[in-house]
Amino acid sequence: MPALVRKGADGRTRCAWCGDDPLYVAYHDREWGRPVREDRRLYEKICLEGFQSGLSWLTILKKRARFREVFADFDFERVARFGKRDVERLLKDPGIVRHRGKIESTLNNARRARELVEEVGSLRAFFERFRADRPFGGWVPVSAESKALSKELKRRGWTYVGPTTMYAFLQSVGLVNDHATGCDFRAPAERARAKRKRRARAKTESGAARQQSRARNSWI
Repeated sequence: MPALVRKGADGRTRCAWCGDDPLYVAYHDREWGRPVREDRRLYEKICLEGFQSGLSWLTILKKRARFREVFADFDFERVARFGKRDVERLLKDPGIVRHRGKIESTLNNARRARELVEEVGSLRAFFERFRADRPFGGWVPVSAESKALSKELKRRGWTYVGPTTMYAFLQSVGLVNDHATGCDFRAPAERARAKRKRRARAKTESGAARQQSRARNSWI
């Protein structure tokens, strides 16, 4: 059975999948498993996970800067206005993954993201519904949460959001902590997740208090 963790040249123990590539190591240490607050970054992650299908994540990381340039830094309000001419332009760009279906999916999902924000207030609030809090039990391709998220997004018209892709998304944005037991970065990721959970709870409680106050005042 392959080892789940390995010690790097710097003496830090990491999840074995990130190897020694400096770009991959930096992503593992600073991003993977950490909560993402900005909606455009959540939209970016879900789109890039779709582009990654059939490829390595390292390939996507190496192209991420160019993806951000050509997709308006993943501002989904702007990407939602892209059209056929933009698709043809993007298909000619060697700096990204030139796959018509995935490019068209990015445009489609921008429109779906805009609809979702109009309905629930933010992408972050929506994706938080699929958070999982459990000990590390090994890496798996899908989870109950990723299946549920995939089903709900497909119902809403999103594309390239299969259960496996959505599990990778949940891992990447800290909605599940899949740093392996023994990885030096599992505890910092969990602390960041706990902080995010406390803030979300406080925001919910504050909102509920405001609603109760307005309700009382309406009777005065």
